Amino acid sequence: MSPSRPVQRILVLGNATRSGVKEEADRLLPFLREHVEIVCTDLEQKENLCNVRADLALVLGGDGAILRAARQMAYDQVPVLGVNLGKLGFLADLSPTQLRTHFPEVVRGDYRLTRHLMFECVIGAHPDANVPHVPEQKYLGLNEVVLHAGPPYRMIEVDLSVDGETVSSFGGDGLIISTPVGSTAHSLSAGGPILGQELSAFVITPISPHALTSRAVVDSADKTYIIDIRRAFGEAAVVIDGHIILPMTVGQRVTVRRAPVYFQLVKVPGHSYYRTLRDKLNWGTTPNYRTEP
Repeated sequence: MSPSRPVQRILVLGNATRSGVKEEADRLLPFLREHVEIVCTDLEQKENLCNVRADLALVLGGDGAILRAARQMAYDQVPVLGVNLGKLGFLADLSPTQLRTHFPEVVRGDYRLTRHLMFECVIGAHPDANVPHVPEQKYLGLNEVVLHAGPPYRMIEVDLSVDGETVSSFGGDGLIISTPVGSTAHSLSAGGPILGQELSAFVITPISPHALTSRAVVDSADKTYIIDIRRAFGEAAVVIDGHIILPMTVGQRVTVRRAPVYFQLVKVPGHSYYRTLRDKLNWGTTPNYRTEP
């Protein structure tokens, strides 16, 4: 956990194509200007934020808007305070009403700042593969990298290497490499574990594996993970944070490693990760037993 500091300059980000975001921004901007200087408002996600200096990014929308904002800020990450205008809101856990209540506290520096693992995903080719040479592509992400079979949706076979050692082969619908933040997203739906959000680790989760011995594994974020497509019956694709979709073929490889920057999340008093698990996923709550007559 990093020390917090008073807030003077902010970014206002979001996705204006989502219902209610622009309207909520119009209502909030006068209130925000009473407390801070707004150095950039970008609801179209078009601005280059690399040279914009701010103490905080206020993101309007759901968790998808926060993932997009994290990619937009790239290697110049600014602490994020999320306002949930979506459905679940795992990262964006404040309502607009709660924001108005807590924002003066945030301006004074009365908040916690948590740091979370981000990854770099590099798309390239196996050195021995007979595929056309194309330049490597590098992407920054926060949630997960998913290598998934495509049409006609038959089984894909991949090899997984960790720090240069081939550790396993998987056959199934695909493979997920997730950060702790992403462990409650696609990986959880595929049977992966929930990780504490500030851990320095990746989760490797097979998707519908064709073997009873294939199970999710948690390993260090200090290692490099390489997925090679060994066999695919049709198309395949890499999906990064549920938004960037790239076609893949046999002979191509996906490399996942720790990014040199962290995603930073502002947490106000009374809001914690375990409370979010309980409120959003009903984790750890008592079953609703039937009362005996």
